[in-house]
Amino acid sequence: MEVDGTLLTILGVCAGILILTGWVEQIYKGYKTKSMKDISKFLMIFIGAGSILWLIYGIIVSDVFIIGTNTAGLVLMIIVSAMKRRYQNIVNLWLIQWRIKYNIKNLKKDVYY
Repeated sequence: MEVDGTLLTILGVCAGILILTGWVEQIYKGYKTKSMKDISKFLMIFIGAGSILWLIYGIIVSDVFIIGTNTAGLVLMIIVSAMKRRYQNIVNLWLIQWRIKYNIKNLKKDVYY
């Protein structure tokens, strides 16, 4: 079955938009709530590794849509990772201050995030 080049272009652009929209929504939600506690570190590692492999594949086959989508995806993933780390540090600082203020010795951090 022969597929038209225009149809493949539209398909590639739509796929890229759908994939990247999920990252943009997550960044927006995290920025508004100042919380990224629901984002798994393993999710970020596996998605990042997958994106790097797709990027390498896209470079090998010279596919601009695969290269562009995965480059943008890696940038957005790095932003989400940085936000997760920053907001987690803010929570840790708050917990330390709270423990000092109320003289609490055995407070489990994993209960709060």
